[in-house]
Amino acid sequence: MQPLFLRHWRATTSCVRRLQVLRSSVAARVLDTTSCSSRTFVHCHRGSLRKVGAKHEATAWSRSFSSVENTGIQKSRFPDVNIPGNETLTQYVTQHFGDYGNDVAIINGVTGESYTYRQLQDLIRRFGSALMRMGYKQHDVLAVFSPNVPEYAIAFFGAASVGGVVTTANPSYTADELAFQLQHSNAQYVITVAEVAGTVTAAKRNCPNVKEIFVIGGDVPGCRSFSELLKDDGSAFPENVSVDVKEDVAVLPYSSGTTGLPKGVVLTNNNIVANLRQIILEGMLEFDRQEDCLIAQLPFFHIYGMVAVLSSSLRQGVKIVTIPRFEPELYLRIIQDYKVNRVMMVPPIALFLSKHPMVDQYDLSHVKDLMCAAAPMGMNLTMALRDKLKPQSLRQGYGLTETSPVTHLCLEDEFVPGSIGVIIPNTEIKVIHTETGEALGEGEDGEICVRGPQVMKGYLNNPEATAGCIDADGWFHTGDIGHYDDKGYFFIVDRLKELIKYKGLQVAPADLEAVLLGHPGVQDVAVIGVPDERAGEVPKAFVVKKTDGVTEKEIVDYVAGKVAPFKKLRGGVEFVKEIPKSASGKILRRTLKDK
Repeated sequence: MQPLFLRHWRATTSCVRRLQVLRSSVAARVLDTTSCSSRTFVHCHRGSLRKVGAKHEATAWSRSFSSVENTGIQKSRFPDVNIPGNETLTQYVTQHFGDYGNDVAIINGVTGESYTYRQLQDLIRRFGSALMRMGYKQHDVLAVFSPNVPEYAIAFFGAASVGGVVTTANPSYTADELAFQLQHSNAQYVITVAEVAGTVTAAKRNCPNVKEIFVIGGDVPGCRSFSELLKDDGSAFPENVSVDVKEDVAVLPYSSGTTGLPKGVVLTNNNIVANLRQIILEGMLEFDRQEDCLIAQLPFFHIYGMVAVLSSSLRQGVKIVTIPRFEPELYLRIIQDYKVNRVMMVPPIALFLSKHPMVDQYDLSHVKDLMCAAAPMGMNLTMALRDKLKPQSLRQGYGLTETSPVTHLCLEDEFVPGSIGVIIPNTEIKVIHTETGEALGEGEDGEICVRGPQVMKGYLNNPEATAGCIDADGWFHTGDIGHYDDKGYFFIVDRLKELIKYKGLQVAPADLEAVLLGHPGVQDVAVIGVPDERAGEVPKAFVVKKTDGVTEKEIVDYVAGKVAPFKKLRGGVEFVKEIPKSASGKILRRTLKDK
């Protein structure tokens, strides 16, 4: 495989030309906030890329727009925040570590081991120095293939601190899946844990680009110990790393969609720093370091956990408790014992907290803020969760890997069930007709488009996919269908690709799922469209029973009494033991359709 040159990566002009969305083929885009599963490539070039005109770069949000161009454009109710454009990700996140000193930064929820902010600052430097001593160069790629452990932060910010690129991979990947990402990203080094080191060594056999594997917390034949690197004295750490924060790639997560291979999402230092500055505001994600504590069960390899939990919390000096995966008893015990008062989650965890009897065995009364994102949380689930835990704040947020990730947030002091929130500062949104591309007004469903400093540069080595989602005016087309109300709150209806077409009428699976979760006999549910000769497609529900007595007829009749006739479950109901979901909580409808 040819090496990829990530320095000053920029999609060429041909990669960002998207002719008006005059066709429904826009549905073919695969953009979401899940872990890593949809692959693609964006051309990388040496040399004069800095001079190539690309309209979707990180400064696009600051341009002035004509009155014609402003038609249909929605802006944040909040004033723009200052984004200096001269901070690397590690500089911004670690800026106040010295002031936080001996305050605990991050705790391993399984072992109880922890690091203070002063220790973390020192170890990030030691790790960066050790990398340089091994021959790691600026723009080289380091892969992290690990569940959430405190050392993740050391590897992540340590590599970024010396100008490296970090690609994060889902630790549940098979060797073949991991090999694809290692090859595609041209990773030279891999950080992992003993439990999954065998997967990395198997993947390495097909990845001549990978030089060494380092293992956290264990000795594995053929691999080196991560702790060895932390014994470095720090003297090889470069004092003056020349980083172009708006051009140089910092993080290369992989985004998946409904079809295709995972795509490398090219995020610069400024993309992520800008997004952190956009959300660390009062009422959004501003934390109190004297009072707040977060549980980190959202995977750090995923953009939600990486930015909204790990980076945001460390920047603000609050305590994080990591767990490697969601295990009900461990999860609840950590929240109880560490007095976790802010919980960021995905819908499956919201469902667990609202319906599982185990929750009643733990004291969660100190939880004040529940934030759900990565997939829509319907009205019924929202109300059930509020009634169960009675938090001060229950809200949703919205974003994508491609937007670093946040574009919308609900505010702490406003309860708007079903809404993904209002537009964050320095961000523009428009809702467009899926066939004509025309900007739509209040209350009209269409595809949500985003423009702002947090929008990615493009997909690594995939000009076609980049051109398919970022148009010539810098608008990123999300593939999500939704609308806004008269107060500026946005609501997601569904994914454009997932809409069911019944006799030409659109049925949103998420709408039916929200209705079904209101049935007392339903524990979990997913809806897909199945082929039908006369109607084109009809909705079918896959249901996990909460009570054994519930029947297909009961569920079909329940839905029929609550929706318009064209939304009825004409495809029937199939009872299953579990709903297949990605690590970020998105329903894997493709898996259900392949059944």
